[in-house]
Amino acid sequence: MFAPEPSTLPRLFLDRVAATPEAEAFVFPDGRGWKSLTWTGTLERVRAVAGGLRALGLTDEACCAILASTRIEWLLADLGVLCAGGTTSTIYPSSTPDECAFIVSDSGAAFAFAENAEQVSKLAAKRAELPALRQVITFDGSPSGDGWVLTLAELEERGRRWEAERPGRFEELARAVRPESLATIIYTSGTTGSPRGVELTHGTWAFEGQGLAASDILRPGAKHYLWLPLAHVFGKVLETAQLCIGFSTVVDGRVDKMVENLAEVKPTFVCGVPRVFEKVHNKIVLTAREGGAAKLAIFRWATSVGRRVSRLRQSGRRPGPWLALQRALADRLVFRRIRAIFGGRLQFFISGSAPLSREIGEFFDAVGVAILQGYGLTESSAGNFCNRPSTNRLGTVGQALPGVEAKIAEDGEILLRGPVVMRGYHQQPQATAEAMEGGWLHTGDIGFLDPDGFLTITDRKKDLIKTSGGKYVAPQELETRLKAICPFVSHVVVHGNQRNYITALVTLEADAIQKWAAANGIEAASVAELSVRPGVRTLLQGHFDQLNATLPRFATVKRFAILPQDLSEAAGELTASQKVKRKVVEARYRSALDELYEANLNP
Repeated sequence: MFAPEPSTLPRLFLDRVAATPEAEAFVFPDGRGWKSLTWTGTLERVRAVAGGLRALGLTDEACCAILASTRIEWLLADLGVLCAGGTTSTIYPSSTPDECAFIVSDSGAAFAFAENAEQVSKLAAKRAELPALRQVITFDGSPSGDGWVLTLAELEERGRRWEAERPGRFEELARAVRPESLATIIYTSGTTGSPRGVELTHGTWAFEGQGLAASDILRPGAKHYLWLPLAHVFGKVLETAQLCIGFSTVVDGRVDKMVENLAEVKPTFVCGVPRVFEKVHNKIVLTAREGGAAKLAIFRWATSVGRRVSRLRQSGRRPGPWLALQRALADRLVFRRIRAIFGGRLQFFISGSAPLSREIGEFFDAVGVAILQGYGLTESSAGNFCNRPSTNRLGTVGQALPGVEAKIAEDGEILLRGPVVMRGYHQQPQATAEAMEGGWLHTGDIGFLDPDGFLTITDRKKDLIKTSGGKYVAPQELETRLKAICPFVSHVVVHGNQRNYITALVTLEADAIQKWAAANGIEAASVAELSVRPGVRTLLQGHFDQLNATLPRFATVKRFAILPQDLSEAAGELTASQKVKRKVVEARYRSALDELYEANLNP
C-alpha cells in the first residue's frame, strides 16, 4: 500500500540537493545559448531569495504572488517563498490589471514578483486598491524611486547579507514548515464563473510528487522540456515531481521557440495541452500535402500502416511479419523524420488539462511517440490519473496514481478522494462544502471506469447538451473529433441545448486555410474574407459530413457558422490553458446561433 511519510516542499528540495548536489537541475536560455544550474547552484539562489524576503518582513504563511511567464526566475522565486515559510499565489502574465488586483487582494499578498515593466505597470495601476501589497520584485524591470519596486538582484543581495548575519537560519525556516501549512493558492481559470483560489498544502504537494515517483512514469535520467504556464496547476505539479524524482528540466516559456528548442535540447519527455498536439498534427499533415502527390501518398500509406500497428498493440497483439516489415519501411521513410522534429530522443508526451481525441493519440502512437493522457483538477493538485508508457490505452486517461481514490456517482460524475485533494477554496466555506459533499471532491466531469481501472472522460457535467427531443449529446467529444479530422479548423463550439437539432460555431486555422486558399487560386485573402467564401464552407462541410457519418442521427451537426476571427484569451473567450469559455462564446455569438435555427430545419 502506498503510504509515504508526510513531507513538505522545502524538505523535498533540501533532500534533493543532498542526494544529487552536482547533478543538473535546470537548463535555461542565456543570451543566444543555454545555461545550466546544478542543485547546489539552485540552493544558493533559493537561499538568497528566501533571505531577501525575510529581510523585507515576510512572515510564516504570508502570501507572495508571482506574475510572470515560465522561466527559471519563476521557479527560484517560488522555492524561495516556500523555503522562507511563505505561501505562493500565481497570476498568468496575460491577466489584466483588474484580474491581477483581484488575485493579489483576494490572496492577501504582501509581496509580488513581476516579470518586467509591463507586469509591474499592472500592479502599479492598482496600487491604491492594494494597501496590503508592500513590495514588488521585478525580474527584468527597473527599481522605482520610492523603493516600492526592487529588482531580483537587489532582493538576492539583501538575502545574502541577511543570511551572513544569521547562519543556519535558512535551514531552520525550511525545516520548520509543516505538512499542513498552506503552500499554494492557485486560481481556477473560471470557464463557468469568477476564479476561486484553490488552497493546496505542503503535504498535498509532497504526496502528489511521491505518488508520481512511485508510478514510475518519470525517472531520474529523464530530460524534461517545460514550457507550460507555471501559474497553472499542470505546470506546478511538474516542479514538485522534479524534486521527488530528480530529472533535469529545460525551462523556457517562449512558445514561439518551442520547435527550435526541441530540436536543440533533445528532451526525453514534454507535457502539453491537447491544442498543442492538434496544431502539431495539423502542421505535419499540411506539410505532407504541400510535398506533392507522391509524398502525400507515401505519408498516407505510412500513417495507415502505423495506425494498424497501433490498433493491434492496443488489443494486446503483435503485427505479423509482413505488417512489421511495412512498419519498418514507414518508419524509415516518414516517421523517423517526424520524430527528428522533437529532437530525436523523445520517449513520450504527457497530455492534460482537456480531453485529447483518440484520433490524435493514435496518430502520434503510429509515428512512434506516444501521448500519455492524464487527468486531474486544480482542486486535486493535477495528477490523479495517467497512462503509463507500458500500458497506454488510447481514449482513456489511464489508471489512478498511488493514493488516489475514485468512484463514479449515479449520474456519471467522477468523484475523487485522498491527500491530493485541496484544503478548500480560499475564504469560501460554502463553495468548499458544496464541492466536497459527502467527503468526496465532485469534479463536474462525466466518465466511467473500466474493469481494469482505466478512466474515460466523456464530458463536463454542465456542458452536456439535452436537445428538445430529450436526447443527450456530449459536445466535447464532437469538438475534439472534428479538430482531429479537419486541419482547417482552429476551434469548435457545438451547440444545441433545448434546441431541436445540433449546430456548431467554428473558427479557421489561419495558416492552414490561407495555404489552401493560395493553392486554389485565392491570393492574399484574410481569414475574415475566407470565412464567407462558398468554397471554404464546402471544404468544411465535407469534414462535417465525415464526422456525422459516425454519429447517431440526433447527434449530427446539421448546420454550422464560420466566425470571422479565431477565439482568443485576450477577448475572454479562452482560458489561459486554451479551454473554450463556452458560455461566453455562446452569449457573444447568440445572433449567429439563432440564425442557424431560423430555417426551421426538420432534423
